[in-house]
Amino acid sequence: MTPGWDIAPHEHATDEERPGYLRQHDIRPFPRGMTPPPWPDVPARTGDWIDSVKARREYLRTCQPTSDPLPELLAELHNQFERVHPFLDGNGRTGRLALNLILVRLGYPPVIIYKRQRDAYLTAMRKADDEDFGPLGELVARAMLDNLNRFIVPNVAGPARMIPLAALANKEFTVAALRQAAQRGRLDAIQASDGVWLSSRRAIRDYKRIKHRRRPKAT
Repeated sequence: MTPGWDIAPHEHATDEERPGYLRQHDIRPFPRGMTPPPWPDVPARTGDWIDSVKARREYLRTCQPTSDPLPELLAELHNQFERVHPFLDGNGRTGRLALNLILVRLGYPPVIIYKRQRDAYLTAMRKADDEDFGPLGELVARAMLDNLNRFIVPNVAGPARMIPLAALANKEFTVAALRQAAQRGRLDAIQASDGVWLSSRRAIRDYKRIKHRRRPKAT
């Protein structure tokens, strides 16, 4: 937060509320949302949140997907941090970084909440304020899967391994373009039983070579 703060600090911040320091102001109630605790309660509430993460760390490592949906547990911890709102500014960014720290330490890919997802994210957070962690958990799960396909799977898969098109898409070829090429038989790909198209990096290289060749006309 420091580089941004140096240029545009919070207008009500004191010297004791710069980046890295807990807030010493009360936060207004959020529209259609929760009211953060009074600032004198923040140190204790922040400490309680850290203790909660530590206490649940082993449980998060061993929870079973069928009975204990990990994304919902992570969503609950993330929501608890945001409800404390420990800083005068940057709570969302700090909370998402903290969520990623937890994910990485558990061996999962970090998540990115994009600007275009802001409305869905805020709506899910409001539902989490009412103890409904499902929507926020789903958003976290989809972001985990997206980053797994975009960044991790392509780097660990061999050139001939069949992987989802989402893991092969890039600036040159979008998922939609690759799917269309697969459906037309231009890209060597298969469609799994769940409807997901799979291809390989080798097939993408081959497709790139023939992309602009014209097919011979049928006689």
